[in-house]
Amino acid sequence: MIVKPHIDWFALAPSLALLGAAGLLLMVAVFAPRRGRKATSAFVAFGGFVASGIWAAFLDDRSPNATALVHDAMWRDRWGALAQVILAGSGAVAVLLSYGERMRDEHVAEYYALLTSAGAGMAFFVQAGNLMTLFLGLEWFSIALYVLTAIDIDLVGSLEAGLKYLVIGAVGSATLLFGSALVYGITGELSFDRIAAAGHAHDAMLVVGLAMIIVGLGFKASAAPFHMWTPDAYQGAPTPVTAFMSSATKIAALVVTYRVLVTTFPHDQHLWRVAIAVIAIVSLAWGNIAALVQRNVKRILAYSSVSHAGFMLIAVAAATPLGARALLYYLIPYAAMSLGAFGVVAARERELQRPVTLQNLAGFGWERPFLGIAMWVFMLGMLGFPLTGGFIGKFYVFAAAYDHGYWWLIVAGVIATMISAYYYLGIVRAMYFRDAAELQLAPAGGSPPFDPLLLAGVGIALAVTVGSFFAVQPLIDVARSAASSLPL
Repeated sequence: MIVKPHIDWFALAPSLALLGAAGLLLMVAVFAPRRGRKATSAFVAFGGFVASGIWAAFLDDRSPNATALVHDAMWRDRWGALAQVILAGSGAVAVLLSYGERMRDEHVAEYYALLTSAGAGMAFFVQAGNLMTLFLGLEWFSIALYVLTAIDIDLVGSLEAGLKYLVIGAVGSATLLFGSALVYGITGELSFDRIAAAGHAHDAMLVVGLAMIIVGLGFKASAAPFHMWTPDAYQGAPTPVTAFMSSATKIAALVVTYRVLVTTFPHDQHLWRVAIAVIAIVSLAWGNIAALVQRNVKRILAYSSVSHAGFMLIAVAAATPLGARALLYYLIPYAAMSLGAFGVVAARERELQRPVTLQNLAGFGWERPFLGIAMWVFMLGMLGFPLTGGFIGKFYVFAAAYDHGYWWLIVAGVIATMISAYYYLGIVRAMYFRDAAELQLAPAGGSPPFDPLLLAGVGIALAVTVGSFFAVQPLIDVARSAASSLPL
């Protein structure tokens, strides 16, 4: 007699909603007439992300205690549910940014199917409860992103970016898998909590496995020095894909990193805290210094993403309830700012039909007032100015570091913020304050294409960026509730 494990379908609903949307989109690709395929595909993908977000919100409300599912393979808790809500919101905005993107009609439904598949994999990933589901979730969304990066074969550099992302991503996945094998070999357990209960603290094989797991997750989080795929993949991928990767991938990777470290390796905290702090400093230094010499706006934002990974890893290094709350709060305005900034870049690309550089941004703020204002708000938010959620996010992260006594991380973060002012304000200057000679070198934008869905996506991102500053207490309360699910 076969005994089947109990499956909590409600806990799986956020992933299943997106997986169902992906399956329906494959049917659209085959049966829908070409004329209506694009609109139908975008509607189904947007509906899938909205449904996933609604299910995740219900899951967050109805999961007061952390519960292990399917023999400890997954967790039903508010930590994962809140991450799923943020992921679903990021995916929905990415669909709005994607609708006006130039792509072949025969690939449009497959594009949205891959986008929803990646979202489903991330929603599954953040619920992982053992090393096997951790790896399966990672590969699930990574394979979809590899294809999305290279899906536009007419875009210069897209295939090259996809190949680089595939090769380097495979190295990161293999590192994570080998580290997981070492941890399983010494403990005989796969579940995060059972690995912690098995003991073996300070065992050499366990420490090596821990280090390799950190490296594997560092690749997905775009943390230096494991960020080498990020600038080329961000530049070569279609810009809406870049927007989705920059926000959603970082959300999934950092949320899971925090869960794995505090749940699986509590006895080795003194080791991985220092390791994460060092990676944070390297990310802050490398991301900001490398961004100073870039002229392509997507590459500037790519190195900015590396820098922000460093700020968020400061919260991970603290490994306290305050650090957990700081990480979850930071992810909300960061996702909005990143999606919005790449949305503005996408609008300029469609106007000029060429890559966006600091030079051809000249005059953009005057030509497209709403997008120009939105872009400088996103840049000021990433810099950490008041009246944006970026200010509260950085302040909260520094508070977590101070609470744990890591004052040197605060110093590193402040220095990094000062360096980043050069290139963030440089983008604003390029839009508004270029002199007459530079304006003559920049191609005129002409009559820009009207894209109401992109404007709506940027508007949502702008509202979240500013709103997260004024609604800080409700967001912190939600983050506090989610953080209580972890054994801190």
